[in-house]
Amino acid sequence: MGQMYLRSSAVALLTNAFVMAAPSEALAQTCEADSNSFMTMPVLLFVAVVGATVGGLLARQRKGELKRLNEQLRQINAALRRQAKIESYAPTLSYAPVGSRISDEVIIDSRKQELISRLKSGKNYLRNQDPQKAFDEFKAALTLAQDLNDPIEEKKAARGLGASLQRQGQYLDAIQYHMMVLAISKREGEESGNTEAYGAIADCYTELGDLEQAGKFYDQYIARLETD
Repeated sequence: MGQMYLRSSAVALLTNAFVMAAPSEALAQTCEADSNSFMTMPVLLFVAVVGATVGGLLARQRKGELKRLNEQLRQINAALRRQAKIESYAPTLSYAPVGSRISDEVIIDSRKQELISRLKSGKNYLRNQDPQKAFDEFKAALTLAQDLNDPIEEKKAARGLGASLQRQGQYLDAIQYHMMVLAISKREGEESGNTEAYGAIADCYTELGDLEQAGKFYDQYIARLETD
């Protein structure tokens, strides 16, 4: 309402200024002119004012979003530096989020064996810059993990699918698979992989130019970095 009032006031002010500035004779000629031309002028003036107002508001909003995003990235860098510093004190320590490593345990079920093989192949294809083949491997792994009711491996497959699509610039589809990781975590009450998922989703939204959504997920990513 405030913006509409401001726009209407601006139109009225400019229109009055135009009328008062015109000589009486010119004004009389204007009144005798074609009514269509007379009615067109305020409309064009209104469009110009609205366009300038909206453009200015969008520019300021975009500037604010970029400033916020820059601050978030600064916080992420600081958190990662702290994490790296902690790790440097114990370089021989082997640790990782639960389920982040592919197990070397003896596997009896042939489907489980195929699942692990697919996950390894997908990771190798990603490492070798072949995201489409990686996607195919992770897709097969996801089906196997769901058939075996293995949520940990299901999350790994979903994360791999998201990463494969991200590498191919298919950001909206990638977001769906990264969101699947969060959904599985919520369903199982186990949050391994969530930090990476929040960061990946934020990166996708940044690539799509949706800085508002990116900011929301970066906030959650930063919060988890600082507590992990």
